[in-house]
Amino acid sequence: MRADNTRHLVSAARDRAEQTRTRALRALRRLDQDGAAITFEAVAREAGVSRSWLYAQADLRDQIQALRARHTPTPSTPRTPQRQAASDASLLRRLEAATERMRQLEADNRQLREALAEALGVTRTARVTGQTSRRNTPGRQAAELIGPC
Repeated sequence: MRADNTRHLVSAARDRAEQTRTRALRALRRLDQDGAAITFEAVAREAGVSRSWLYAQADLRDQIQALRARHTPTPSTPRTPQRQAASDASLLRRLEAATERMRQLEADNRQLREALAEALGVTRTARVTGQTSRRNTPGRQAAELIGPC
């Protein structure tokens, strides 16, 4: 008669079930940390288990559903993974750069307004006094015209 080896089979099945459960939990945590969509399909693919097995595990099913509800991104703003999120220092630097750019644009705008005011003044003066100037830009001489006048 053969020896009863069922205890070895039971032990191996228990170990295999525990390893499968561990893989599923790790996959769930990894997807959560990466900011990926939490679905039964994604967890099953990541862990190498079947979806039906995940649905059969009540605690895993509850965790997946809870994370899926918490991580449901709005269509226009998907969640950025934590490691890719901008730091406070980075955001502050971007704000400083934008402020400096705005100051430069304001200075350029002021300079252009002054140049326009000067050009309009010269044009008005010439019209009022009846003098025509060959200058088309204040402070610069017009180029010589070539061709029939």
